[in-house]
Formats: sequence, C-alpha cells, structure tokens
Amino acid sequence: MELFERIIGTLEYYIWNFPEPVPFVVLALLGTGIYLTFRLKFIQLRKLGHGFATTAGLYDDPDDPGDVPHFQALTTALSATVGIGNIAGVAIAIHYGGPGALFWMWVTAFLGMAVKYSEVALALHYRDVASPEQLLKKWEGTVSGGPMYYIERGIPERLGANWKKIAKRLALFFATMLMITSFLTGNGVQANTVADVMLDNFGIPVWVTGLISATIVGLVILGGITRIGAVTGFLAPFMAFIYVTGALVILFLNADHLVDAFRMIFQEAFNPTAGVAGVGAGTFLMTLIWGVRRGLFSNEAGQGSAPIAHSAAQTSEPISEAVVALLEPFIDTLVICTMTGLVIITTGVWNDRFPTELDLSSGDVTYLVETKEGFFEKVSTPDSIRIVQGKPEEGKPLFAWRDVPVEEFFVDPDMTQPFTGMLYPTRGVAVDTSGHTYHALYGMAVENGAPLTMRAFRRGLGRFGDWGHYIVIMSVILFALSTAISWSYYGDRCAKYIWGSKAILPYKAVFVTMHFLGAVFALTTVWTVGDIALGIVILPNLFALLVLSPVVVKLTRDYFTRKPWIAIYEKRKRLKEQQKKKN
Repeated sequence: MELFERIIGTLEYYIWNFPEPVPFVVLALLGTGIYLTFRLKFIQLRKLGHGFATTAGLYDDPDDPGDVPHFQALTTALSATVGIGNIAGVAIAIHYGGPGALFWMWVTAFLGMAVKYSEVALALHYRDVASPEQLLKKWEGTVSGGPMYYIERGIPERLGANWKKIAKRLALFFATMLMITSFLTGNGVQANTVADVMLDNFGIPVWVTGLISATIVGLVILGGITRIGAVTGFLAPFMAFIYVTGALVILFLNADHLVDAFRMIFQEAFNPTAGVAGVGAGTFLMTLIWGVRRGLFSNEAGQGSAPIAHSAAQTSEPISEAVVALLEPFIDTLVICTMTGLVIITTGVWNDRFPTELDLSSGDVTYLVETKEGFFEKVSTPDSIRIVQGKPEEGKPLFAWRDVPVEEFFVDPDMTQPFTGMLYPTRGVAVDTSGHTYHALYGMAVENGAPLTMRAFRRGLGRFGDWGHYIVIMSVILFALSTAISWSYYGDRCAKYIWGSKAILPYKAVFVTMHFLGAVFALTTVWTVGDIALGIVILPNLFALLVLSPVVVKLTRDYFTRKPWIAIYEKRKRLKEQQKKKN
C-alpha cells in the first residue's frame, strides 16, 4: 500500500506540480485560453449578450435534434462545474495567494470563456445524433458528443489520414480516463463530502447518508439525460440562488467595506503583501499561480467534461450552444466565486485566527523556517521541539497549521493551560513534563477551504443569529449531489463511446455502487487518482482545440453571417400566434 501511495504521489507531482513554480498543465491551459481569445477576436465580449438570449430560450426550435433545451444543457454542465471549488477553492486561493488571487481567478475565467466556447462548438459539430426511433431505451439518449468525438474525427480531418489511428487511440484514452474520473472525483469523493458534512454537523452515520444519496442519484440518472436535465434545471438555479442570496445579504451589510475590498484585490494582484500562509506569500508569482490554478479548476475550461453535457442540446447549429457555454465560466467564477471571495475579505476572516484543536498527526500540519526576506519555507519534519509555557523554543522549525505558524500551545479547549514539554512530530504526539501524552493540543490557528467560507458566512450573518454557516453546509451538500448527477452523464457517454449502448446500464449500476462506497470509505487516495486521470486527459483535449481552432473560426463566421436565429425567432412567434387563435 505504501508503494502504491508513493507511485500515486509521484504521478500527481509530475502532472499537477511539475515544473515548479508554474506547472506545465497550468501553462497549457492558460496559453490555450490566450490563443483562442485572440483567434476568436474576444468572442466572450462580443457575443455574451447573444449567449444570454439563447439560454433564455428565445431561439429554441423544438424540431431541432437533441435531448434537452439550451437552458437544461447549461444547467447540467453548471451542476458539475459549480461545486466544492466555488466554496473551498476560492478560500484556498486567498489563503495562499492573498486577496489579489481573486483578480487572477477573474482573468482565467475570462480566458476560459473562449476555451469553453471552442470545446462546445466542436463537440456539437462532430457529435453523433440518432433518431428517437433507433433507441431501445429512453435513457440511452439520442445524442453523444464530447472531446472523444472531435479528437477522433477532427484531427485526421485537419492533419491528414495518417493521423487516423493516432487520433482514435487518443480518443479512446480520453474517454477511458474521463470515465475513471467520473467514478472517483466526479462521484465517490462528492458522496464522501456529503457523508462527512452530515456526520460532523448532524451525527448521521455515513452509511445512512450514503444509502440515501445513492438512491437519489440512482433514481435521477436512470432516467437518462432528459431526467438529469430536468433535475439540474431546477437544482442548479435553486442552489445558486440560495448561496448567492446569502452572500449578497452579507455584502449589503458590509457595503462600507466593499470599496476597500476591491482596492485590496487590485493592489494585491500586482504588488502582493498580504498572503496569509507564509510559504512564499507576498510574492507576485505566488499570487498569480494560486489565482490561475483555482480559477482554471473551478470553471473546468479545457478539461473536456462540460462539452459532453452541452452536446445534448436541441439545436442544429453548433455555435448556438457554444455561445451558451460562454456563460459557464462567467456564472461559475465571475459571479459565484466572486461572491465567495468578497464575503471572505469583507468579513475579515481571511487573515483571522480561531481557537483550533491541533491534531498532531493531521495532514494539515507542516513545519517551516523563516527566511531572511521574512517569508517561510517548508522543511522536513523535525524529531522533536521543546515547548515551555506554550512557547516553542527558538531556532527550531516552527509547527504550522495549514502552512501558518502556531505561536502558542495549550492542553485544554479553553486555552487557559499552556503546554510545557516535548513535541515529537514524527510520532504525532506531545509529552508534558509529568509524562502525560497528548495526540492533540490547542491554539489560535487560521482556517482554510470550506471551513473558512463557513466562518465568513457565520460572521457575516451573525446579527441574525448563529446559523449563517448552515447556508454553506446546505450548499456543499447540494453542490456535491448535483456534481455527481451530472458526472454520471459524462461517464456514460464515455462508456457508450468505448463499448456501445449496451454499456450504459452497467455503467450506471457501477456508478451508483461507487457513490455508496465513496460515502462509506475514506477517499484521500481515490481523490488523487481521479485528479491524475483528469490531469492526463486535459492534454489531448487542448491539443485537439489548437489543431481544430480553424474549424471553430469557420463555424463562428458562418453562423453570425447567416443569422439563423432570426428565422427561428420568427417561427416561434408564428407558432405562438397560431396557438392563441386555436385557444
């Protein structure tokens, strides 16, 4: 098991962290976004309004091929995209990169809009469409699309027949890796998140939560994309409304801090000084990297998953759905992530310390030394640290919780009794002068991730009672469930691509089983394996986007020259008038 974990750790490093300080995957995603933005002449600005009009259903033609309207295709994709990253990811970016990281999240969202547009345009252009009469079961769906289709068909079309076998292998590789991800980070980890929240806050056993959530997910996904679209069409707007409303109330109550918050975000983006975590905090590169990483992984632009959901849209015009996809990074990052970031900054929790139980063997513990420049660097775990009256001895590595040094240690939750004795980091214990062993001490420490966002909502809505954090808890649960539901569709399209329609039902059965197991078992390693699979599939997808960018340009020019939405709009008006006359 130790060897397996070491291999997984090595793979994760080379896929997501190599080379340091700016990983290749991040450079590839960001570079592709910049290239497509200029190649498409800032399509995300020019056609954003058309995207809103199309999403609203003004140009829906019921006679077009597809399984769901534009709006439901968007909400299905958003249900998978809007998730834990919007709650925890923003907090992590601010924790390590300071408030300025939020600015770089905005930049990556802006670039991601062009990437999503291109992915979805290609997905619909190369998708498979079957007539309803060809289906044996409704849950099979009439359309299948995504990167595996435009990789297989588009690359040989552009680069020549010699690429046919290579493209087919790349497409199969993409589909396999994305299907693995759908079982793990897209499903099992989401179930584990829900189970942990219910156990920690309400004392409900994980197996009970797992059984209930697996049943809900199973009932939804067995209905196919039609039922998934109907559920996410309600769930995505509902959960976003609850979360954003809570955030807006907090921002209204802290309106006098908003100008300062925006000033801080822009100042810290280019001249950072206020990072919380001391590991490189206060450097421009650190702020940039954390903003870019959290922004890219929040809106999922370039990962190739969302185009599968958008492929189900009812339309004969690929660009009509591509302009809808523009809204995804806009809603996910520029709206919801911004709300989270502003709440964290205006309530002041981002650099506050809170009474914390310090589990001495926790993964949140690191050890740091201070550099001459006043920053901190991680060091290997020391054998021992002497602590006298709560204060660690000078000259030794500093005990850090979430990469921020803890200044004083206590043995009781009320922090009235300072600890004196030896801390043995390699053993994960502390022994006082009387020989008593502690596996946890107490001290003032910073929060990070979802707990930091919960603190912000709790403080922001504190004048109405101690319940603000429940908005975050409910959002985590809804976001996680909706993510699992949407990822089931991504995975079943991959299974269909690899093995055909016969694989869809067995896939769904395995998916529901994995959801239950995910709720019951600890999934730290599983999350890492899923992230590795997702990191691998990004590269063939970005390669295809670059190769096929001329196709996107051609489709875009043709669509906006013909303006087919005008005829559809007139058709809808005529049908409404005829319906009125009949009534």
